[in-house]
Amino acid sequence: MSSLFGLGRNQRTFRPKKSAPSGSKGAQLRKHIDATLGSGNLREAVRLPPGEDLNEWLAVNTVDFFNQVNLLFGTLTEFCTPENCSTMSAGPKYEYRWADGVQIKKPIEVSAPKYVEYLMDWIEAQLDDESIFPQRLGAPFPPNFKEVVKTIFKRLFRVYAHIYHSHFQKIVSLKEEAHLNTCFKHFILFTHVSSLLHISNNFILLC
Repeated sequence: MSSLFGLGRNQRTFRPKKSAPSGSKGAQLRKHIDATLGSGNLREAVRLPPGEDLNEWLAVNTVDFFNQVNLLFGTLTEFCTPENCSTMSAGPKYEYRWADGVQIKKPIEVSAPKYVEYLMDWIEAQLDDESIFPQRLGAPFPPNFKEVVKTIFKRLFRVYAHIYHSHFQKIVSLKEEAHLNTCFKHFILFTHVSSLLHISNNFILLC
């Protein structure tokens, strides 16, 4: 995927990249994704392969999109600062406050970089929890797994929204807009095909 999603200026990520365990069913699906993305066919890349388990497919792609957003945001950390982005927003009508329902139950206003830090910590905790994202082949997924994935994607969407609203001109100046647009198109196609979003009145609404 490096040729399709690699960012030329800055290859560092916001945090270490997550990967499917070697030899697992997830690793097999990972190879399928690489092959279809390598062909440039995004619509084929987001379709559940015939005969495969939906939850396994959602799990592998959740890790992938987590890594993609990490890479994208990693290119902006010197520009997206508490001083420049004191609130996590995508314009005056869309301010995102953080709550994880456990340590922070009441949504709090934080800067954009702090929101992303909280978000990535929270997603990483979900990915590392084997009761939610089982690592062993054949281990059961929880009954609410798709709802967990929907919440992860809803919050990752907010990072894209902030990047487009607050940092797109910087992305253009770095000549990385094509990479950003391809990543976002891949993200939206996947969420649409997997029923993780609704489209209403020409606006994309994540469930």
